[in-house]
Amino acid sequence: MWLRRVARLLGWELAAVGRSARSALRHPGAERDTMVQSLKAAGAAIAAWALTGWWLEAPMALLAPWTALVLVASTVYRSVHSGVQQFAVIVVGTLWASAALAVTGNSTLGAMALTLPPLVLIGTYRRLGDQGIYGATTALFVITYGASTAGAVGHRLLETLIGAVVGVAVNAFVLPPVHLRSVRENLHALVHHSGELLASVAEGLRAEDGLSDAAEWHDRAWRLGGTVRALADARRWTSESYRFNPGWRMRRNGPALPPAEADTAWERISGHLVAITRTLEGAAGDEPRLVAPSSAYLARCAEVLGRAATVCRVDAEMLEKAGRPSFASQPDRRDTALREALAAHDALTTDIRREEGAAVATGGELVVETHQLLCELANAAERRRRAPAPER
Repeated sequence: MWLRRVARLLGWELAAVGRSARSALRHPGAERDTMVQSLKAAGAAIAAWALTGWWLEAPMALLAPWTALVLVASTVYRSVHSGVQQFAVIVVGTLWASAALAVTGNSTLGAMALTLPPLVLIGTYRRLGDQGIYGATTALFVITYGASTAGAVGHRLLETLIGAVVGVAVNAFVLPPVHLRSVRENLHALVHHSGELLASVAEGLRAEDGLSDAAEWHDRAWRLGGTVRALADARRWTSESYRFNPGWRMRRNGPALPPAEADTAWERISGHLVAITRTLEGAAGDEPRLVAPSSAYLARCAEVLGRAATVCRVDAEMLEKAGRPSFASQPDRRDTALREALAAHDALTTDIRREEGAAVATGGELVVETHQLLCELANAAERRRRAPAPER
């Protein structure tokens, strides 16, 4: 039984690896970016070894490829920043380990006892980031090699410097990474999933048991926050990837990025989706916290949300097709869908007068949140008109 389960899991994993490999070879995307950076890191390590181990015949040449390997980072700026941090940490680790060897008479155990506790503690200093641990690992290499003379220390530092220079140079001058695609992909995912959620809610509210899936809707709306965070990270990576990058102009292609204001707008839209689905979820279930409005009112709400879903779907198409010939016809479709959504919302505001008791409060929350949702969608259109024209 367990063997079949392990085989099935292994099969799924291999299939996923195969899909990623095919995607990397066939078209641009995250998989190809990962493949390129991996090959660059391997090439940098080989070049650093060739310089130190083969040409300079350094006695401990592994420090150079090891340093070069870890410095081919996601952006050129991060490579430079990490390179400075790592070189400083390695200098401290090398000098500390060499001094410990001299004090203990080249005793490996004694030198480790004097070196590792303080260097591991220093490595946790937050300003050193992920590079802090390399002080302790460098010290281990130096202690294991067992050389504490001034010449040996100089070799360690030279090897590390060569590796750092090679790693940074390879990342800066061989297909330097520019993270434009990630912003477009994450923003498109946020818009697309918002539209799909609105369509699902609209379809569910028209059903006989309109609130049966409310808990699932609320969960989907809450999970949009993960895409919002991914979009914010992608925007930061994009901004950082321009810094110290000599090739970003050559690698920049396709339509211009959506303005940063679009991220904030869709973050607010996702927040309104959370509020709308939370209200619906509160009116659902065997022990609802809120009184559900009438089925006629929910049907009217479904009409508003269905029109809003159309707006989101058009927005997603516009993001996907920006710069193509079909792009120009999309805004008219969006404006029509938005006008229909606003008209349906006016009818929803009128219908609330027919509700009774505590159902008025629940309906009022839906009126307020759907109104703010539509206002954000309307503002998004205005921001798009002010955005830079797509690049060819």
